[in-house]
Amino acid sequence: MIQKIKTILLSVVTVFLAFSLIKYPDQAFEASLRGLSMWWEVVFPSLLPFFITAELLIGFGVVKFIGVLFEPVMRPLFNVPGAGSFAWAMGMASGYPTGAKISARLREEKQLSRVEAERLVSFTNASSPLFIFGAVSVGFFYDMKLGILLAAAHYIGNALVGICMRFYGRKEDRARSLRGKRTPSLRQAFQEMHRSRMNDHRPFGQVVGDAVLNSIQTLVMVGGFIILFSVITKLLYIIGLSPLIATLFEYILQLFTLPADLALPLFSGLFEITQGAKAISQTEVANLLPKFIVVSFILGFNGFSVQAQVASIISRTDIRFGPYFFARILHGLFAGILTLILFKPLYLNRTSFDFNGVPVSNGPVNNTWANIIQFLETAGPMITFGFLLIAAMILNKRIHRK
Repeated sequence: MIQKIKTILLSVVTVFLAFSLIKYPDQAFEASLRGLSMWWEVVFPSLLPFFITAELLIGFGVVKFIGVLFEPVMRPLFNVPGAGSFAWAMGMASGYPTGAKISARLREEKQLSRVEAERLVSFTNASSPLFIFGAVSVGFFYDMKLGILLAAAHYIGNALVGICMRFYGRKEDRARSLRGKRTPSLRQAFQEMHRSRMNDHRPFGQVVGDAVLNSIQTLVMVGGFIILFSVITKLLYIIGLSPLIATLFEYILQLFTLPADLALPLFSGLFEITQGAKAISQTEVANLLPKFIVVSFILGFNGFSVQAQVASIISRTDIRFGPYFFARILHGLFAGILTLILFKPLYLNRTSFDFNGVPVSNGPVNNTWANIIQFLETAGPMITFGFLLIAAMILNKRIHRK
């Protein structure tokens, strides 16, 4: 019976979406272009190097080396193997959905149990510093000081989620968790790395080619979700569902003594982070703190667009989506509370901040993160096109070999 109801709901939603696309083709096309532009100019060129590097490091056994060394750290803190430190670091450096992709690959390589992979996915998908500092703080709020506040709340909250999730599934994984009480050894780490590389019988060229193809395939999927949710968010607003549902969020915000004017931007951010953060920055409220709390929450929640990307990546494994979704709510709450706590010491009491020591103003500024964003918008399309061409050439060569 439940499956029949699910079939009916999915059919109704799909038909409704198709009808909306037919009725509002111009607005849907505009939203598609906006999503495509974001993927083409920024997302693809910024994530591709991390994806390829992660694939190569896993293929050459370096992650095994890291795993042995960091086992005594990751196991007590998060109850995951040391290899999880690689997914955590890469996830913070490059942003979502890198953590999910690496966690899924580690699960495929049998370096994680299912429960350990679910724990790891729950706290390794974070916003990148490029997005927090460059897009949100400088691009939307024109305030570099805000980056420190959001980043601290986001990454500390992420670590707290990992600590909380260490207790998830302990009964299922009791036998495996007892193996994490060993002293790190460089010799043992090297032996594990060498053994892992020797067990992979692919030649060097195939390892590199597979890394490029797998990374591009994942990023094409990510681009599809970005475009899809950009269209869905636009259509919900046009047909009037967004303002209607936002009235419910007004009551929720009032419970937390937050301005009701942030309800619609919050609802938008639950679907797509970028559009939500931009809308929040443009909302006129008397106090900045509520805006920062809501932005911090949606950064931790990830948005349904990112969650759909993660769900698609882990679907080829036995990793369940439920723990990740619960962790996103937990991360959003932690990030919002930490923003409230850290607002005075990291924002009000900080007169200036910049990586280059340049004083911060409240208007548009030239800084490291803004320059990176500008470079990606200029050179990003050429990088994207170039690697898509490389992938096509590799595929064509393999097809002819067969």
